[in-house]
Amino acid sequence: MGKGGDAGPVAAVDLGSNSFHMIVARVEDGALRILDRLREPVRLAAGLTPDHRLTPEARTRALDCLERFGQRVRDFPPGSVRAVGTNTLRKANRDGAFLSEASVRLGHPIEIISGIEEARLIYEGVIHSLSAPPDTRRLVIDIGGGSTEVVIGDGAGPRDMESLYMGCVGMTQRHFADGRIDKPAWRAAVLDARLELRPHRQRFIEHGWDLAIGASGTVKSVAEICRQQGWSEQGITWAGLRKLRKALLAAGHAEALRLEGLSEERRPVLAGGVAILYALFESLEIGEMTVSPGALREGLLHDLLGRMTHHDVRRASVQQMARRFHVDIPQAERVDEVAQYLLRRVHRDWGLAMDSAALWLHWAAWLHEVGLSVAHSRYHRHGAYLVCNADLPGFSMDEQRVLAFLVRSHRRKFPKDELSQLPRPWRKTALRLSVLLRLAALLRRGRRDAGIPVVGVHASGDRLVLQFPPGWIETHPLTVADLERESRWLEAIDLRLEFGEASEEESETASAH
Repeated sequence: MGKGGDAGPVAAVDLGSNSFHMIVARVEDGALRILDRLREPVRLAAGLTPDHRLTPEARTRALDCLERFGQRVRDFPPGSVRAVGTNTLRKANRDGAFLSEASVRLGHPIEIISGIEEARLIYEGVIHSLSAPPDTRRLVIDIGGGSTEVVIGDGAGPRDMESLYMGCVGMTQRHFADGRIDKPAWRAAVLDARLELRPHRQRFIEHGWDLAIGASGTVKSVAEICRQQGWSEQGITWAGLRKLRKALLAAGHAEALRLEGLSEERRPVLAGGVAILYALFESLEIGEMTVSPGALREGLLHDLLGRMTHHDVRRASVQQMARRFHVDIPQAERVDEVAQYLLRRVHRDWGLAMDSAALWLHWAAWLHEVGLSVAHSRYHRHGAYLVCNADLPGFSMDEQRVLAFLVRSHRRKFPKDELSQLPRPWRKTALRLSVLLRLAALLRRGRRDAGIPVVGVHASGDRLVLQFPPGWIETHPLTVADLERESRWLEAIDLRLEFGEASEEESETASAH
């Protein structure tokens, strides 16, 4: 960030199941000013095969779109663009080759986020786009191409969230695939949506809300149709939605729809989206819905702004999880202190970006013992499972896998197979961070506050050397035994761990620094 809270341009890219969106903005006086918006109807969900792979045609559409988006943002510095994939890319996440190529075309990494993280970011975008008193309870609904997010929250943030397995593209494919819109297909689609919502309906109704807000393509299209048809002055009403249902059934086919406010690209998936919206209005007894101009991409921008101004929601998520599972916080801080000390001395030699690596070590140190809440035996495995599968706001799915790997690998034999399952760009960094965390946990195994015993650290490729003060090795036989065993374990990843004592002169020089 520059003086006065200004910075260069930033961008958010939303790789949705129906359309790809990009927003470019500039940070001025701590606020975002939108510079550009791009949108293309890629129809990614329509190109997903039954075995969850993208068809060649869908891949081409997506990559060509990202190539065009990349022309706008490819020269932006690292960390100034957040690009996320949602429901369809969650399903196709095994296709690492596509994600790698997509990231190259865009010029920036692409993350896959969970449905709950998508819901959180949508809510973030909505509350920054529609002002309301802080205590206003909001119901936020976003109907996408492959999923529908429902959130209850207020000015302080979300209180309850769900990502439902239904979207306008998927619903259209299941019930209106041939374009025909008749009463049996309509009833089946609405029933399908109500069944998906049923396990959560009562919980949301009990929360209650003061204001219902809709976001994104389906809701915006329906609101525009209702306005131009004269069915509502603004937003969406239950009466207007019922009139739209009658118009759909009267047309009988998607190609026969002639409604003011309906775009050509929305026409093929309108019936599926309206059926979902109708079921939500009916089940949750919504009378009227306001439309938000902002949604996921605006939420991404505000989340990115938070990271740039040191208000990273990921830090709060880690701290909350540590407290929820009764982590020994003083011990976590002891391990973190040593890990950061080691990092400061090797980050250049090991090619680790200091700021980013420091964050990852901090989070991993706070959570490395989270599995003790399950059982002491193999607690590193239990902890990795918890971290990988928990709802951790702010983290992408790959980021959670990396954090889980650091927790899993902080002790005992090094899990080489699990390292190989991480995204390729992460592997070397994750391996080296893991080594630093392992050594920090080892050196703080006594769980006592004490000075850091290491006075010298040297790294060069596959070799790491620790130097201790003169006389230290003779007086710490247990730690020496741990280090000897650790050196044998690290041989599995072709890393040579060496340790010894510094000379009096070296020790004094290190202490002075």
